[in-house]
Amino acid sequence: MLVLACAVVVAVASIEGSGSRAGTTSPPARTLSLDCLPFAPPKSVGALNAQIARYRSVPGFVGADVGASVTLHDGRSLWVFGDTLRQADEPGQRIVRNSMLMFSPGCATVVSPTDHGAVIPDRSDGVGYWPMDLGVVEKPGYDLVGVSLQRVRSTGTGSFDFEILGPAIALLEIAPGAAPELLLVNDLGPDDPDSERPMWGAAVETVGDVAYIYGTAQPNDHSAFGWSLQVARAPIGRVTDPSTWRYWDGRRWQRDPTRAAVLIPAVKGVSEVLSVFHRGRRWYAVSKRDEMLGTDLVIWSAPSATGPFTPGDALAKIPSDSKDGVLRYMPLAHPDLLPSKDRIVVSYSRNTADLQRLLNEPGLYRPRFLQVPLP
Repeated sequence: MLVLACAVVVAVASIEGSGSRAGTTSPPARTLSLDCLPFAPPKSVGALNAQIARYRSVPGFVGADVGASVTLHDGRSLWVFGDTLRQADEPGQRIVRNSMLMFSPGCATVVSPTDHGAVIPDRSDGVGYWPMDLGVVEKPGYDLVGVSLQRVRSTGTGSFDFEILGPAIALLEIAPGAAPELLLVNDLGPDDPDSERPMWGAAVETVGDVAYIYGTAQPNDHSAFGWSLQVARAPIGRVTDPSTWRYWDGRRWQRDPTRAAVLIPAVKGVSEVLSVFHRGRRWYAVSKRDEMLGTDLVIWSAPSATGPFTPGDALAKIPSDSKDGVLRYMPLAHPDLLPSKDRIVVSYSRNTADLQRLLNEPGLYRPRFLQVPLP
């Protein structure tokens, strides 16, 4: 249905030895369950888009944005989504901050909490979590899945009445064939809506035992429509501990996050959430230039994780439309979906600022896929 494979990995190899954990919380005791609904994986981008357009809503899931996934070691795919619209007759909230789908041969399943809330629950003060990326590490008898998140707080009742307070990481344990079990949620740093503070985890990629953690930031003076890009790195086994992170300052890896070099500037910059991945020795950042107000799907390429990142030509036009009111944003790359040596499948989210229209036409709140050449 939505996003099938996102190659960025938040590789969390252990829960132990994390050092300082600002805001670590134990999730409330509850059960996550799975129900199988028939599903046939599409074999082309055209078939995928056709399936999305006509696919009936599944219980607990009508539409959502973001979309990222990993393949578990038992062969299933786990997908995560942001604000998720549910059927009006579903118990609980009509819209929840995040949700999960699980896909196995012939089955599409919604990961359903017994309290009918978000899979990664809101904090007690109402702050919720939007997913950005996720990944999996195989452990004896189970998979450990890490999800990078944004902390978000409502400021009103409108679609865009919210503020983002900083990043977080969630860990889930998933045994073969079983539903996920949420282990912990770790807020990284204090709540702070300052957009000039990088949103670390906007994209993550691993090489060997090192996780490269990309952050995005935007000037508070509204001098840019896009976001800038910076990078940190950490040992896979201690990525939940920010004291182990080192930040690229343009010359070397060092401890001070305020000295992180800008790899892509905010002017004509990337989306707040994007994809960064590598093939061989080449690195790619896939995003929409100037995000919501821009039009161009662009791939920046680089010889290493630290750049320099050079933008290519626009590969597709995905403008938000002031006439029909449809917003098009946050393209994500899916290297494992219909894999090709020299092309990449990209999805982008769709939405509308008119909440009532979204409730009446939930098909608007589903992504579109396209396939584009790599630079």
